[in-house]
Amino acid sequence: MTADPRLGTDDVERLLAGVEQADAEARRAWPGTPQTRQPVQVYYVSADRVGGSTVADAGAVAARLLDAHAGDGPTLLAACGIDGLPDDVADRVRDRVGAKLADQPLEDLRVDFEDGYLGRDQATEAADATRTGGAVAELLARDDAPPFVGLRVKSFTDGLARRSVATLDRFLAALLDGTGGALPAGFAVTFPKIVAVAHVAAFVDVLDALETAYGLAAGSLRFEAQIETTPSVLGPDGRVALRDLRDAGAGRMCAAHVGVYDYSAGLGLPPAEQRLDHPALDAARHLLQISFAGSEVRLSDGSTNAVPADDGEAEVRRVWQRHSGDVRHSLRHGFVQGWDLHPSHLVSRYTTVYADLLRDLDDVLDRLAAWHGGSSAAGVMDEPATVRAMLHQVQRAVDCGAIDPSEVARRIGATVEPRPAVR
Repeated sequence: MTADPRLGTDDVERLLAGVEQADAEARRAWPGTPQTRQPVQVYYVSADRVGGSTVADAGAVAARLLDAHAGDGPTLLAACGIDGLPDDVADRVRDRVGAKLADQPLEDLRVDFEDGYLGRDQATEAADATRTGGAVAELLARDDAPPFVGLRVKSFTDGLARRSVATLDRFLAALLDGTGGALPAGFAVTFPKIVAVAHVAAFVDVLDALETAYGLAAGSLRFEAQIETTPSVLGPDGRVALRDLRDAGAGRMCAAHVGVYDYSAGLGLPPAEQRLDHPALDAARHLLQISFAGSEVRLSDGSTNAVPADDGEAEVRRVWQRHSGDVRHSLRHGFVQGWDLHPSHLVSRYTTVYADLLRDLDDVLDRLAAWHGGSSAAGVMDEPATVRAMLHQVQRAVDCGAIDPSEVARRIGATVEPRPAVR
């Protein structure tokens, strides 16, 4: 007996009309998470203090503080308030942090012309824009620049939009003059204090005009939206505004960064409660995650404003504990990048990130070795999705220097190289 279908071809086509279009629209809205490298930190330096030795100086200060106050792994982890790791893993963390500070102390450098650069007149800012653009070009020429680099311009909100554009223009002129017209692949501009979608649209027009003026490829100037005002989260109609900012970005918005202190102050929180781990900031972070999960927009947490009053052990460890706690809070919430404002933060940043990555990495490597060998690790039958997640963890560890690629190759029999810097 043959069972004939009751729905004809025309019926099925009518019923499924619009499905393919809906799929295409969903792919445009959620194109997938980038598989390129993301830095674990971004270091903000006021433009007046940026020069050809900025990166080396920050690394040298951080290394000096590490050697002075944490001679071994257990001491370092205790100074950062991290527990639960065996001494041998702690020593590996300490060794890798020392190597990182010597080899690549900064992963992302941001020349700051906004809140970190207050009180300068327009002429001074113009001179600093030209000088710092040249300094970044010098770092690139010497191969001393971090993998990622950029600048933060002034907000369009404060009546300084023209000054903001002029600074970006001058910075680019000096940078491109020093690089022979080549824009670094890891370059981005941070756009702060957004209060209107129209400001983002205007900034995109500026970037488009600058590309034409300097002969840059269309779409090569990317920007990070700094989410530090309530209107950048909820619009005047009560709708979540974050996706509108992305849409106005016209494909140029590569990241969204949480602005801890402006956002918490804007909510009316008292100074003592203006902190990265306040529940009000968690609410904003979760909205960012919901809005941008599965999209090309990466997320970064903000900064810790605690810095050492001196180089004494008590002060340095106070800051390490506070900063490390904030980094752990970010990691628990899925934010793998954050801001650093002082060389001491480099020690606690890399210590915390490396401890998080290395905590179970030996087990991950054993399971990957078994997978690549066609078997299963003892007591575990991993699915392909789990293997992909483990490979992602290993890739992140290699990218940021928590583990050397040669050790990965030796342990799992496969090559995992650091990914290049691409916005």
